Amino acid sequence: MNWISKLEKKFGRYAIPNLMWYVIILYGVGFVINLVMPGFYIRYLCLNAQAILHGQIWRIVTFLIQPPSGSIIFIVFVLYLYYMIGTSLERAWGAFRFNLYFFTGVIFHVLAALAIYLITGEVMLLGTEYLNLSLYFAFAVLYPDVEFLLFMILPVKVKYLAWASAALFGFEILQGFLPTYGDKAGSVAAFVSILNFLLFYFSSRNFKAHSPKEIHRRNEYKRSIKMAKRSNVNAPNGAKHCCAVCGRTELDDPSLEFRFCSKCSGNYEYCQDHLFTHTHVK
Repeated sequence: MNWISKLEKKFGRYAIPNLMWYVIILYGVGFVINLVMPGFYIRYLCLNAQAILHGQIWRIVTFLIQPPSGSIIFIVFVLYLYYMIGTSLERAWGAFRFNLYFFTGVIFHVLAALAIYLITGEVMLLGTEYLNLSLYFAFAVLYPDVEFLLFMILPVKVKYLAWASAALFGFEILQGFLPTYGDKAGSVAAFVSILNFLLFYFSSRNFKAHSPKEIHRRNEYKRSIKMAKRSNVNAPNGAKHCCAVCGRTELDDPSLEFRFCSKCSGNYEYCQDHLFTHTHVK
């Protein structure tokens, strides 16, 4: 059991279900605030480490209302996109793991802003752009073949867009080391976001285990087990397997192998001697 599973077992009941819905509401509130009172977010709500250390601790949370778009035309599409990504991740991972992934990214942003201010004295206003992109990376790992319409016209698979975004992340981070580069806040935000993704991926190694194909495979396996139990409910002496032709069970001969027939209508199990010789039930 890895550390995430241990945390889930201990604190899973505190997870916020449908978290992305509340995040989208925050983005909507932030969009309205920017529309009605331009500059209010920067003055009172953004992630300003200096202001936080001087008592404005609400900024640790309120910076999350920064909307992913300032355009009235695109805000609806962008919010729907992020809601779809977030809810898809929550369905695949469960509420606790999605909560952990999202809030770990938030904590990384806050710690990075505070550390930079304490070390260099520079105030970096880290926003939510790269936090959202870290969700996108996780989505691309789980659903690589989902297609998005680039420019609302060209269908492109998520995995290709993710590789392009990763290249931009790398470029953004590298530029942060240049003395003449202006947007160091963007470099730091990109770094902590990709750090969140890599930490979660390599420490939990649970992306593949929660992929749609793996989930479908496990569900099919559980369904077949339930069907097998129902079909063998009358098996003698509590046996788990019973041939529909000869009635033999694994208790009669431990070396016998049993299989279900995919051509029979119903849940009929046969021993190795009758699997290919029985008359199919229609």
